Amino acid sequence: MRTQVGIIGAGPAGLLLSHLLHLQGIDSVVLEARSRSYVEERVRAGLLEQGSVDTLTEAGVADRLHREGLVHHGIELRYDGIGHRIPVTDLTGRVVTIYGQQEVVKDLIAARLAAGTHSGNPAILFDVEDAAVHDVTSDNPRITFRHDGQDQVLDCVFIGGCDGFHGICRPAIPDLQIFERVYPFAWLGILSRSRPVSEELIYARHREGFALATMRSNTVSRLYLQCTPDEDIREWPDARIWEELHRRLGVGGELEEGEIFQKGVTPMRSFVCETMRHGRLFLAGDSAHIVPPTGAKGMNLAIADIRVLARGLERFFAKGETDLLDRYSDICLRRIWKGQRFSWWMTSMLHRFDGNDPFEHRVQVAELQYVSTSKAAMTTLAENYVGLPYEV
Repeated sequence: MRTQVGIIGAGPAGLLLSHLLHLQGIDSVVLEARSRSYVEERVRAGLLEQGSVDTLTEAGVADRLHREGLVHHGIELRYDGIGHRIPVTDLTGRVVTIYGQQEVVKDLIAARLAAGTHSGNPAILFDVEDAAVHDVTSDNPRITFRHDGQDQVLDCVFIGGCDGFHGICRPAIPDLQIFERVYPFAWLGILSRSRPVSEELIYARHREGFALATMRSNTVSRLYLQCTPDEDIREWPDARIWEELHRRLGVGGELEEGEIFQKGVTPMRSFVCETMRHGRLFLAGDSAHIVPPTGAKGMNLAIADIRVLARGLERFFAKGETDLLDRYSDICLRRIWKGQRFSWWMTSMLHRFDGNDPFEHRVQVAELQYVSTSKAAMTTLAENYVGLPYEV
């Protein structure tokens, strides 16, 4: 099998790359280790920056997003039991939209399968096994894999490594410089069949730990509690979860208790690898960087990576130009580190690092007081939250 761009990973990054390339007449094949049902049902973050929504709209895959997405114009910071609204739209002229990552994936898969490929190859192959990249520093890289019991080879001109933090593409790049911070806490997250506690997200700093109230729809709430990284989910029956959410959010009867139909523990880490390119292999999304979810930057950074990569590949195939591909890592990493800074700052301001340290608590409250009362500080938060301008 031969294509112009072989893409490993059918998450938002790989699927969006394939779709943007297709719109420019560039052929690609996406290889995914999991089944279609798995990737479409895998619940992940669901907050899209204005620029991400614009990118998906321009790509023609946002009709359902605009029908079902929940547009937000502000967020609430709560501390000492009192809420303080940050009017992000008033401060920036931009909005954020709640729309689950799995919904973005469903839309992109449907678009890719409907459009097919210019070569007649399958647009996406699911349930791929033993994928490996070869000859990535040559002009003819290839991907070997097994599908439906058959060993196959995908010859290509470029490879998009969009296969996530645990994928096979990043380990194929030698001498990577890794920057990482593992946080001493995690998030216990639930999905509940209940009305969201607020029309906007609530970020709460409490002496017992952080809490977040968000939503997936007008009838499904997504709620989080700070916990330990090795938390045993069996020790958190529903009654205990609701009791702790009431305590930390401090919103009284506005918190509606519904059926909890999903719960899990998510560790927290910051991770960046440099570089994001090796020969004809390009990393994008979680394969190159992970952010703590407090800043809601994970999927948005992946979309920003793909904007740069897709445009670089378009220039190469249209004009033979390599300048944008040569600058891919540098351009992406500037935005990634700004996203890391914002996510680290939000995480540090809102989480309990040492429950026995009264100094830490007072410094965090002082920071929250400043952010919630200073227009300059609120604007800094709002500009980062809705998404900084794209360089490309």
